[in-house]
Amino acid sequence: MHEQQLPGWADPSVSPADLDAQGVSRRGLLRRAGLFGAAFALGPAPTPALAADQQGFGGDDPRLAYLVGDHHVHSVYSHDAKYTFSQQARAAAQYGLDWMVFNEHSNFGHAHHGAEMEHKEILKARAENPRQLIFQGLEWYIPAAEHCTVFAAPGPHEVDLLTRFELAFDGKLLNYTEGSAAATDTARNEAHAVKAIRWLAEQRRTGYVDDVLVLANHPLRLGIDSPHEMRNWRDAAPEIMIGMEGAPGAQGAALPGWRGATSIRGEYENKPSAQSWAGYPADAYVTYGGFDWATATVGGLWDAMLAEGRLFSITTNSDNHRTVFDTWKNGDWPAGQNFDNTGRLPDPVDTDVPQPGSDFWPGQFSRTHVGVTRYGYRAVMAGLRAGRVWLDHGHLLDGLDARLKRDRDHGRGVTLGGRLRVRKGEKLTLNVTVTTTSRPNSQGGLPELAHVDVIRGAVRGPVADRDAWRAPDTKVVQTKDVSGRTGTYTLRIPVTAGDESFYLRLRGSDGNRNGAGYLGASVDPHGPIPHVPGDGDPWADTWFYSNPIFVDVTGA
Repeated sequence: MHEQQLPGWADPSVSPADLDAQGVSRRGLLRRAGLFGAAFALGPAPTPALAADQQGFGGDDPRLAYLVGDHHVHSVYSHDAKYTFSQQARAAAQYGLDWMVFNEHSNFGHAHHGAEMEHKEILKARAENPRQLIFQGLEWYIPAAEHCTVFAAPGPHEVDLLTRFELAFDGKLLNYTEGSAAATDTARNEAHAVKAIRWLAEQRRTGYVDDVLVLANHPLRLGIDSPHEMRNWRDAAPEIMIGMEGAPGAQGAALPGWRGATSIRGEYENKPSAQSWAGYPADAYVTYGGFDWATATVGGLWDAMLAEGRLFSITTNSDNHRTVFDTWKNGDWPAGQNFDNTGRLPDPVDTDVPQPGSDFWPGQFSRTHVGVTRYGYRAVMAGLRAGRVWLDHGHLLDGLDARLKRDRDHGRGVTLGGRLRVRKGEKLTLNVTVTTTSRPNSQGGLPELAHVDVIRGAVRGPVADRDAWRAPDTKVVQTKDVSGRTGTYTLRIPVTAGDESFYLRLRGSDGNRNGAGYLGASVDPHGPIPHVPGDGDPWADTWFYSNPIFVDVTGA
């Protein structure tokens, strides 16, 4: 590993005059967090957070800087993508990403050739631009299910881990995925997925790699990730399998007049198949305000998992394969070459004519914000594991900070992903600090936040029915109208602990499109709604979501 450097916005030696508008804004956020200068330095992450059922309670959370990233990016080392590694890395830097994961599709060509070639490019990029955190990953075809991002901390075995995992556990390579004859052996295939996650956890435990994480990708796109499978993956190694995409990539898929009259944001354009889980309604196969039904439905599958009292994070990303309105096309194969024998597509060629595509560049539209106390690879992974995560589309916000504290305490309180132990009936305050967008997004508009919703759900512990997808005691409990507010402001929201443990999470939007949530207006009076097929302009319908804060209630 070559020496890392702080990003320019966090480096006191970089003059404010040398920063762009985004850098100036982020430096301001860092100053307000009390982390600018020596307080925000290079170095190892804090001790990784314990699994949710092992975490302590109360106490002050650390002051945090939020690093912006994308864990789902493809290049010529994926058989169905288009761009070179350098094109993707440059775009990520242009749109302000601090970290990114190249998670190329599993393939024999990738395992035998491409992974090692890409690793050399990653090492070179880390040396040439030490301010950018670039992870190497894999898009794992889960046996009996969809896809996952798998990525490791940089180190001597990062690429070996991925290729060993790919050859031993990838559903596509083993013919254990949808559409293959072997896919009907459901019990074996589901067990193999659990075995795979436990294997990854063992590589971390023994020190073969410093760290490794797994996130489920586009979970409801095909409806083949059943609730019990997702719970089984989480329970196999909760320190490894930490969450799922709350919103998929391909957010430009339904731009009016672009891909066709049946196009849906996220390319969620499927119907139930023979291998889909039968308990999902037909409405689960489309996106709501660009978000996966499992996340967008208040009281739905994500809430059902949180209601067990265990953290399960959400993210968003580009899943970039082919950018909307881009003019590049795949290059032609030389005679005798193909992906299986090279592991790499030919370099793309610029045609000067718009080409088919559904995606945005990394960081252009979808952003995952991770709270850290240091700058570095392990710090990002520790922040993801701890659940210090919020996400936005269209650059809706510059900053978000949430802290829940007892009214009798003087500390700052616990933040996203944290836990607070309180007494029955105790008075609490949720402080939500919003920093509004200070500059136009790449579409030329200045996003405006219209409302902030507080969602509360009861924690009831592990469910008897592992396929339960409803959390009947979760609902929107408060909505704050913030239309017209600019700069940085704090909402102080009173909360009272009742008889049982609970969690709180946040959501908000530009207010352009909303309606009764999937489970009704009494649960969610103004939630995200689907777009008409072929007419889903993502820039006109942007949302933010946060991870939960858990509250464990004890007797009076």
